[in-house]
Amino acid sequence: MKSSGASYNQIMIFHSIAREGSIRGAARQLEMAAPSVSQSLKRLESKLGLPLFSRSTRQMNLTEAGRFLLENTKEAMTTLDCALEGVRDLRRAPSGKVSMTIPRFVYQSMIQPVFADFCRLYPDIELEISVSEALVNISQEGIDVGIRFGDLIEEGLVARKLTGPVQESFFASPAYLEKYGTPQSPEDLENHKLIQYRFGASNRLAPTRMKQAGSTVTVDIPGAMIVNDTDIIIDGAVAGIGIGRFLTPLMAKYFEQGVLVPILQPYWFEYPGLYLCFQQNSQKAKRIRVLIDFLLEHAQLRAL
Repeated sequence: MKSSGASYNQIMIFHSIAREGSIRGAARQLEMAAPSVSQSLKRLESKLGLPLFSRSTRQMNLTEAGRFLLENTKEAMTTLDCALEGVRDLRRAPSGKVSMTIPRFVYQSMIQPVFADFCRLYPDIELEISVSEALVNISQEGIDVGIRFGDLIEEGLVARKLTGPVQESFFASPAYLEKYGTPQSPEDLENHKLIQYRFGASNRLAPTRMKQAGSTVTVDIPGAMIVNDTDIIIDGAVAGIGIGRFLTPLMAKYFEQGVLVPILQPYWFEYPGLYLCFQQNSQKAKRIRVLIDFLLEHAQLRAL
């Protein structure tokens, strides 16, 4: 059987174009001249005898052949990249860029207290932290490490447990409860107002879930205000605007100080634990492995 003759560099450049959506974007990401990237793609398409992208003045979209090539070389390219990097790592200290995607509350409670220690420990590693409430596709976006709840992990990723299950607490200020009363059951919430959270990426309101009679129920509560930042939920609750809800370990300080009062505790919903996730074989690269090991040892939920 005759080989296509496609080289590693050509496939690597093809992946970058698919990821960035343009020749110029791939050139910036690869630190290459745009004409060189374009010529590499043309040579690859000529060898394969099929176009890999449909081109317009504004964007490049994968053709059927392009999608097939991307999906069927992704795992092999990751494995090869990690193997090559692993060989280079045998003779040097960990170095290079390592990227991580995390929600804001994870940054505040788990990463903010420890990331400077990691940077001091590994000065040759360039740590890139992307804070996003969107469910970023780690494999497609070429990100090395992510932290998310166990029920949100992409298929095919390796997951290492960071925490046990985490409850979501409901709370209000003493002044609010004195004025409106303390609800004793989910049904009582129809007479109260909730500080609601809206996901920025999907523009959806976060469902209000509670445990009742051994099952999970979604509760409709009148809204006091809508926010897209968890700090504002806490600020609004402290100010007596309405009832707030957030992860229990992060609220300990407010409960201990009496600034906020936990309510409806028998009905709190429980999320799966937080997990560190990454692509198969990526931990073979020393720069990624040391970050994984560091986070497994040092990352923990801390009160805000």
